Amino acid sequence: MSDLAELIRRMPKAELHLHIEGTLEPELMFELAARNGITVGFDSVDEVRKAYEFSNLQDFLNIYYAGVECLQTEQDFYDLTWDYLAVVHAERVRHVEVFFDPQAHVSRGVPFDTVIEGIHGALLDAQDQFSMSTGLILCFLRDRPVDEAMKTLVSALPYRDRLLGVGLDSAELGNPPSGFTEVFTRARSEGLHTVVHAGEEGPPEYIWEALNLLRAERLDHGVRCLEDEKLVARLVDEGIPLTVCPLSNVKLRVFHQLGDHNLGALLDSGLAATVNSDDPAYFGGYITQNFLDTQEALGLDQEQVTTLVRNSFAAAFVSDSRRVELETELDAIVAEITT
Repeated sequence: MSDLAELIRRMPKAELHLHIEGTLEPELMFELAARNGITVGFDSVDEVRKAYEFSNLQDFLNIYYAGVECLQTEQDFYDLTWDYLAVVHAERVRHVEVFFDPQAHVSRGVPFDTVIEGIHGALLDAQDQFSMSTGLILCFLRDRPVDEAMKTLVSALPYRDRLLGVGLDSAELGNPPSGFTEVFTRARSEGLHTVVHAGEEGPPEYIWEALNLLRAERLDHGVRCLEDEKLVARLVDEGIPLTVCPLSNVKLRVFHQLGDHNLGALLDSGLAATVNSDDPAYFGGYITQNFLDTQEALGLDQEQVTTLVRNSFAAAFVSDSRRVELETELDAIVAEITT
């Protein structure tokens, strides 16, 4: 193993773009389906994995929501979340901010409290057992009615102390951020952080809307920002982080192959890019695999790799003292490996 690969495996990490429903591995899907008496439409784990070939975001969402159907009880949501946390703990993820999509569950008749209690319970156990700092971000489905998003936010407010922020996800094309301006204004008034999926399949104009109307503190994906020089200048000037998901971008055909990815160009432009796994059960790798594969494909050097990690610490919604802890651990690992 090269020194750089060893550094990637051993360095502390923060994951800021992770959909908990997208961590549903086929093995757990079948287990939950059997537990809840649900037919998943596949005969085997291998058959499910073969279905994980997508030509675009919508193809992925179709099978993604089929998996979501298996999640019914508080224990289901706990098991889903705990399995992810156990995997990334072994990969030295020290901080994670988890996205969840309550509309995808409430619309199926699963109570909101069932969803959040299960996820939150696993996050608490990870804090206790792994010393992992965690946060929970409620995402609105942009391809569903805006009034439904507002109702979802209102229903979540009794659990305000368990929420770090709100986000906007699901099918981007034809669903611009502007429609959710009022929802995000209300969320900010409740003291919630704001993040927005923009500039993955959607154009740079969606990023402008996310900044100007939704006042996004972070952009999820954002890779198409390079098409607009003025936009890049603003993102650099304001230090707006991008939570980039390289393997996801290739799997969903945003880039034809990993060697075509613009992550290096994002860094060269001075943008605060980070590396994340998005929906790792579907896209071929958790956060360490994203780092390893992307470093190799793009020839990223040690400085670029550590910059990506430091960017994630800076972009995380954590206390200054926690940020210092993460930075100090990274410095120690870098020193150990490079001396």
